Amino acid sequence: MRLSTSLLRGAVRKRDFYAGGLMILIGLGIALKGTTYRLGTPMHMGPGFFPTMLGVLLVLIGIAIAAPALVPLAEGEEHDESILPEHPEWWAWFCILMSPVLFIIFGRYFGMAPGTFACVFIAALGDRNKTWKSTIILSTVVTIFGVVLFSYFLQVPMPVLTWGGGL
Repeated sequence: MRLSTSLLRGAVRKRDFYAGGLMILIGLGIALKGTTYRLGTPMHMGPGFFPTMLGVLLVLIGIAIAAPALVPLAEGEEHDESILPEHPEWWAWFCILMSPVLFIIFGRYFGMAPGTFACVFIAALGDRNKTWKSTIILSTVVTIFGVVLFSYFLQVPMPVLTWGGGL
């Protein structure tokens, strides 16, 4: 029981470290981009005030999440020393990172529906347990929901179907 608890604690520590690090990176990006706009004052906020403050808040929360993961465990507690996973899921990471890239490409040249389908389809390919049938069904359902929501209800000015980059 003690061994499984310590291994679980090591996995939670890694997850906290990665989650905090990601929040710090996103917060820094948002804060740096926000400073390119006029900040204003708290009484008369400019367009950069909210993004900058949100970025700073994300950085602080990221530090609060990641810092406890860096503190050594008490003596006698076992833990996994490595920060990287033992067996990285390179294919899953590649699929998840490529899905928004394909959304941009397909959305630009073929429209919202093909872009959304490609994005969800490629991201779902990263899951080892998915079948082709479930991947296609998931992609189709999300595409229909996304087109209805963003094109018809929110009226996002992006063509549903186009040919050759009509943006």
